[in-house]
Amino acid sequence: MSSKSFHVEHRYLELPDSFYTRVQPTPLRDARMVCFNHKLAEQMGFHTQTEEDWTQIGAGAELLEGMDPVAMKYTGHQFGAYNPELGDGRGLLLWETIGPDDRRWDWHLKGAGMTPYSRFGDGRAVLRSSIREYLCSEAMHGLGIPTTRALFMVSARDPIRRESIETAAALMRVAQSHIRFGHFEFAAHHEGTDALETLLEHVISLHFPHLIELPKDERHTRWFEEVVERTARLIADWQAVGFCHGVMNSDNMSIIGDTFDYGPYAFLDDFDAGYICNHTDQGGRYAYNRQPQVGFTNCQYLANALLPVMEEDSVRRGLRRYEITYNARFLQNMRDKLGLLQEEESDLSLIMDTFSMLHEHHVDYTAFFRALSNLDAHGHAPVRDLFVDRSVADEWLERYEERLQKETRAHDEREYTMRAVNPKYILRNYLAQQVIQEAQNGDYQPMKALLKVLERPFDEQPEHEHFAALPPDWGKHLNISCSS
Repeated sequence: MSSKSFHVEHRYLELPDSFYTRVQPTPLRDARMVCFNHKLAEQMGFHTQTEEDWTQIGAGAELLEGMDPVAMKYTGHQFGAYNPELGDGRGLLLWETIGPDDRRWDWHLKGAGMTPYSRFGDGRAVLRSSIREYLCSEAMHGLGIPTTRALFMVSARDPIRRESIETAAALMRVAQSHIRFGHFEFAAHHEGTDALETLLEHVISLHFPHLIELPKDERHTRWFEEVVERTARLIADWQAVGFCHGVMNSDNMSIIGDTFDYGPYAFLDDFDAGYICNHTDQGGRYAYNRQPQVGFTNCQYLANALLPVMEEDSVRRGLRRYEITYNARFLQNMRDKLGLLQEEESDLSLIMDTFSMLHEHHVDYTAFFRALSNLDAHGHAPVRDLFVDRSVADEWLERYEERLQKETRAHDEREYTMRAVNPKYILRNYLAQQVIQEAQNGDYQPMKALLKVLERPFDEQPEHEHFAALPPDWGKHLNISCSS
């Protein structure tokens, strides 16, 4: 491993020591490398010829020079209730590295064993959930949506008890920051004004450096506005691709606007506006159509935490940025998906009527927009075939083509740009489940093959056509819970 193209820091340790506890990983037994993200490693400045060199680090059995593992302390609102007992219960922040492009990377080992914040957990991760996080973080990256990334993961022989006995695993998750809304809630509610302001300045200096030179009040105001705007844009992007997070607790909200903590997520198959992907979310708090409102609610939790160090008027102004930003981003995303370059007042009505139609007739969300991206090239049949009642599709297509008459671009140019925003390949739950079953039998090649496809979700990839197939009946609405 070359160390010339990166350097090591651990700036999180500059925060007061109440924000973390030093913990050594608990090693896994007989670990083996499952998957290693070579492209990402190169971007980060790490060059390795042998994946196995990293196996013992993933297993928590070895540390590189400079690694100083800590479990982060934070709190947060879980399903609307404040929980002061939260923190890294099974993950450790090992170090931070700065790559050749000056990007900062936190290295966070998930499944590293018990910490003071494990509560009643065993501090472990299982193969099933680790594969799901690896797949989805890389799928989201392929879609161009801000996300944590997966650097590598290992499996081990240690048996882990969940609903049944499962295989142990550990994932090296990397991100520009692992600081969450919940860090600010912890500081505000338990540590006091000085700790809160220290955390705020720490985040600005590392992740919002363009604000550093502003006067303090303006710096804090502008920072909060940017956090709110990033959060709003992120969730508008989720809605546009039909992504359901499943556990939008405030401790799962990244302060830099990344998709964070993949658990019982799902991409929509047959469109259902009220789809609940987490079967433990019995009230549907985090249903697909509630995600935009929950994003705002989490920003309110953050705003309340900031009141000791910011003027209330500034916080209120910052919160107003959410609705404005979300609405603008969502409308633009949907215009792009429909290939509408000219802005017409009637567009929002068309968009909402489209969602209502997809919902009422249970039409596959991804397949519909992808078929629409080839309407001129392939004709109406691929769209019509998604409907049981073809007359509904015909009526909508007539209205859509009438709207397209107001566009000035050539059909092929429009559809080229539509294919760049309407993916052909998404991480459907049944695909993830198939990969997991093979992995549990010791075969990781299907996982690697799926990852290759998800790297280029907008490309046709005719040799991988089967990955774009509609899910079989057994693959729809799979039961996914928080257990991991």
